[in-house]
Amino acid sequence: MRRSLWREVRVLAGLVAVGLIVGAFTDYLFLFTALGLLAYIGLQLRNLYRLHQWLLSNKRGEVPDAAGPWGDVFNEVRKLVRRTTRRTDELTDALQRFQSAAAAIPDGVVLLSQYEEIEWANPPAAQLLGVYYPRDRGIRLSNLVRDPVFTEYLARGDFSEPLDMHSPASPEHWVSLQIVPFGAAHLKLILVRDITRLQRLEQMRRVFVANVSHELRTPVTVLAGYIETLRGMDRVPPEELQKHLATMHEQARRMQRLVDDLLTLSRLETAARRLREETVDVPALLADLKQQAELLSGEARHRITLEAEPELRLRGTREELHSAFMNLINNAVRYTPPEGEIRLRWWADAGGARFAVSDTGEGIAPEHLPHLTERFYRVDTARSRASGGTGLGLSIVKHVLLRHQAHLEIESEPGRGSTFTCVFPAHRVVRNGASADAARAPAATPGA
Repeated sequence: MRRSLWREVRVLAGLVAVGLIVGAFTDYLFLFTALGLLAYIGLQLRNLYRLHQWLLSNKRGEVPDAAGPWGDVFNEVRKLVRRTTRRTDELTDALQRFQSAAAAIPDGVVLLSQYEEIEWANPPAAQLLGVYYPRDRGIRLSNLVRDPVFTEYLARGDFSEPLDMHSPASPEHWVSLQIVPFGAAHLKLILVRDITRLQRLEQMRRVFVANVSHELRTPVTVLAGYIETLRGMDRVPPEELQKHLATMHEQARRMQRLVDDLLTLSRLETAARRLREETVDVPALLADLKQQAELLSGEARHRITLEAEPELRLRGTREELHSAFMNLINNAVRYTPPEGEIRLRWWADAGGARFAVSDTGEGIAPEHLPHLTERFYRVDTARSRASGGTGLGLSIVKHVLLRHQAHLEIESEPGRGSTFTCVFPAHRVVRNGASADAARAPAATPGA
């Protein structure tokens, strides 16, 4: 820079000297000296004008070139522009990475200004909070989310605890909303999570606890009442004692069945996803269950038949399949009138293997069918309790089938009986000790 200044001084001195020499020969000394100075000033003004025009163009295009000190100035400006551009590119890249990461987060993210106006929001905020960016940029959040609970929460200013509320964009969903103030400008970051599943699980837990308490209350009350009665009696006639003991025994068995079913459900829900698989001899298993059903039928003398393809096996867990099949068969025995017919079938078709239990019972109305696998759901509460059911059997069936990639199909019509069918995928079917996925031809339904 110092060298450029000395060069500029020499240029100025040269122009003045030329003006003095020309003026001395022409007797216009002052005029030519002034013209030399004006030429120098014009050169400086030209460079200043070029810099000004470049600045007015919002720094677009190349920085002007010049000689002397202006060249040094332009070089420094050029370096500053390069550093600023590089820094701007780095910040832009960082901002884009942040926005991409925030957009990928399944939770909603909304950035508010100090006036609670929307500055930015990621896509999930639209589904969870009804905030669409950039359409809603600059709008106060309270103008979009008009829930009084949220308005009160925002006005209170205490954000130490999150707010659980219905989603403004989808009222059937629940969201948890957390506001985090930050920065000297009093900005706010809003994080929104979908907690619909947690709310439903909590509701299920409350219903489950209420149902279990309700189911246990009756047998416990009966047992406590009989025990209190027997304790207050000095002598109890043998026939009355036997009657009391029989009732107490039945209530105790009812509680035992309920506890056993609850433990089975808990074991199915908490068991590892991978099954301890084996090749289950389903025809032999069903033969044993048919004998148990005949004993359970007793004086009702149901006509129970079994049709099973003798070489059709299944990959799975025998204990779990036994529990599922037994629940379906026991339900048929409980809810089929005396001397009614119960038909058990096990066969393969093009889609896999099927086990069906058909009965000639009272049937089930269509509005009840979607809820039958819910815990403690009963079509007829009094009839179910009288038959000894716990309301958990079909829920156990559903969980067992899910663990075997299978599903339950229910067909029923009031007055014409019901058919419950377990449908197993083809990759679990085994025939003659080998997988039947590809080699097996579609088999006809037994009894068709």
